[in-house]
Amino acid sequence: MPVSLCGAVHHQLVLDSIQHLSLFLNHVGLPISVQIVSMNISTNRPQIGLALGSGGSRGLAHIGVIKALEEAGIPVDYIAGSSIGAMIGGVYAIHKDITLIEKALLSVGWKKALSLIDVSVKQGLIRGSKIEKIIQSQVGSVNMEKLMIPTTIVATDLMTGKPVYFNQGDLTKAIRASISVPLVFRPVTYHGQILADGGLSMPVPVKAARDMGADIVIAVNIEGDLFDYRRVSKPGFMSIALTSIDALRYNLADREAGDADVVITIHSRSGKLIDEVAWDTKKLISVGERYTKAALPKIRRLI
Repeated sequence: MPVSLCGAVHHQLVLDSIQHLSLFLNHVGLPISVQIVSMNISTNRPQIGLALGSGGSRGLAHIGVIKALEEAGIPVDYIAGSSIGAMIGGVYAIHKDITLIEKALLSVGWKKALSLIDVSVKQGLIRGSKIEKIIQSQVGSVNMEKLMIPTTIVATDLMTGKPVYFNQGDLTKAIRASISVPLVFRPVTYHGQILADGGLSMPVPVKAARDMGADIVIAVNIEGDLFDYRRVSKPGFMSIALTSIDALRYNLADREAGDADVVITIHSRSGKLIDEVAWDTKKLISVGERYTKAALPKIRRLI
């Protein structure tokens, strides 16, 4: 079931994640003149794929995951991302410097990003054109074939309900399609397809990482704590609707993550309906680091 249909709470979490990442691109930027080359992948060890899942602003914990892997010397040979995972994974694959993203997000206020949002009343609340322009202006016309880490970005074809892989062509277009949450962002029309959020069809893109050639897949499941805390004490129309949708999201993400060799499930919620940590980038990064460090022994045994 679409991540996008979780009501006002998830709507705001998605906006928050896009705001943070947009600020990163706007304030840091990537030097367009720098040549970007493909990474030659070693074949003397198992190839490692990182599957970064959807999950709104809580997906900023992906930064902490990548940071912890870097610090531990765990190589990442392939990246697959859905929604917020596509945005963070795609930008990281350009220059392989997660500290750049972290410093940018901690140095600017997310409220300033409100001016970046284009509101539209047709086909979705937000056109997303300003976000797309910011990404385009900062990274330039980056072809996915030339990323430093081979990357697959997942979107969903609304005509078929099936996942669509982007692993070549313009990076900006791919990210824009993958973050197109229905009822929040307008879908993207591309080669006759109507594309929306990758989390609708593949919230934890383990299969995409396998399809790239990964021998070992490390999956990051942001949706795995939806039922850690019960938010309703008595049945009501809205609470039943939201909890039912959460159940579908949870089970789809859990099923996909189960196919990975290592699953890092990010538990970032508290007992509140809107978790305070979901609005705190520093805490989210720390949460991602903490759960990744706990998984390092298993990862090291596999490689």
